[in-house]
Amino acid sequence: MKNSLVHRFIPNSAPGVREEMLKVTGYKTVDEIYEEIPEALRFKGELKLPKEPVSEMEVDRRIKRSLSKNRTTQEMLSFLGAGCWFHYVPALCGEITGRSEFLTAYAGGDWADHGRYQAMFEYQSMMGDLLDMDVVSAPVYDGTTAAGDALHIASRATGGTEILIPSTISPNTLATIRNYADPWLDLKMIDHDPKTGLMDLDDLKRKLSSKTTAVFVENPSYLGFIEDQCEEIAGIAHRVGALLIASINPISLGLLAAPGEYGADIACGEGQPMGMTQSCGGATMGILAVNDSDRFLTLLPSYLVGISNTIVPGELAFSWHTLWDRMLYSTRAHARSFTGTSSWLWGISAAVYMALLGFEGIKQLGKTNMQNTQYAIDILSKIPGIKTPLFSSVHFNEFVINFDGTGKTVAVINKALFEKSILGGKDLTNDFPDLGQSALYCVTEMLRKEDIDRLADVLRTII
Repeated sequence: MKNSLVHRFIPNSAPGVREEMLKVTGYKTVDEIYEEIPEALRFKGELKLPKEPVSEMEVDRRIKRSLSKNRTTQEMLSFLGAGCWFHYVPALCGEITGRSEFLTAYAGGDWADHGRYQAMFEYQSMMGDLLDMDVVSAPVYDGTTAAGDALHIASRATGGTEILIPSTISPNTLATIRNYADPWLDLKMIDHDPKTGLMDLDDLKRKLSSKTTAVFVENPSYLGFIEDQCEEIAGIAHRVGALLIASINPISLGLLAAPGEYGADIACGEGQPMGMTQSCGGATMGILAVNDSDRFLTLLPSYLVGISNTIVPGELAFSWHTLWDRMLYSTRAHARSFTGTSSWLWGISAAVYMALLGFEGIKQLGKTNMQNTQYAIDILSKIPGIKTPLFSSVHFNEFVINFDGTGKTVAVINKALFEKSILGGKDLTNDFPDLGQSALYCVTEMLRKEDIDRLADVLRTII
């Protein structure tokens, strides 16, 4: 790493300042600070920054020129999902979250709150109803970190270290929970039925033991099919004293059974579909919920907003100090888990979204998504060389298309689609090599019949 760049807005770029900092920290070079970052991920060369000072007007012009190179899902037909989905965001979500008392508020104290705690209490209450779970915490960073937190809660609640996970799990979720698990949790993969995609219950029973602390399920699964065995999986897990952790898509719950209904002890999931715009992989919001039990409640790592008495007799107020002793702010170095700035703003957006739609609205949204998905499957399955759905189960939002019969790779097909202003499905060839040349396609309420028909027409010309 070169130290030659000195920028007027970056004080630490001055050689004298760098040398003093290195002396204090005990490092000889700046490169030593970044040794833990793999070489392949480190930036090589120099940033293309102006050597001489430029005006604000020129900075604005250069930034806009650079941003104009982006192509967004507002401009292209998007069939991408895999963790960040193209859903409609009601205008009121941005109107409410853009208010200064929400947008600029940080952790703060009670004196800085102007309705933020009440808004979060409403989020927790509505999400609890949707999940049929007793307690919902304030949001965490995203669905993958919520899954990691869920594993930690299960392990500490039961004292076990073995977690059973479906082989069809989201690669991003798996990567994150592996970081959470290392080095004290043992993750074991459960096979899936190659025809249906569903968890292989015989393999689950073989691998369950007295060491098992929890079974983790995704419903809907990362590959789009609905895991309709959740109640049976919960029974199998509970018979050996293990817990059930259910990772869900919240907008599917207008149609599918809520995790609390089929016996989940802990629920988690990605909240991005509920009023969050797409932006460079986000925005994201992790959902985390548990049953009303001391062994779970005291292990929740994030805020819990509750209602408490004030110094004024008969007056109630909203506060985030619920079960204060369980949080790192109280226990510090002895904390069981750590959390930082959570996605409060997106939690408020999700609260607005749920309040706007209501349960009937979420139910209708789920129906629309499911119907659009089935229409896409029906019309695409008629294209010669294409096999879809790859799994025979019912699907929600997403499904796998196999292109082995076309003689073309997913990469080639996606490139050709991109040239026609279509974002094809997520290439699965690296994450799921056993599926061959397959891609994960996503269809939401944002796609109309003519959009799906256009995809089919373009695919016919490409293939």
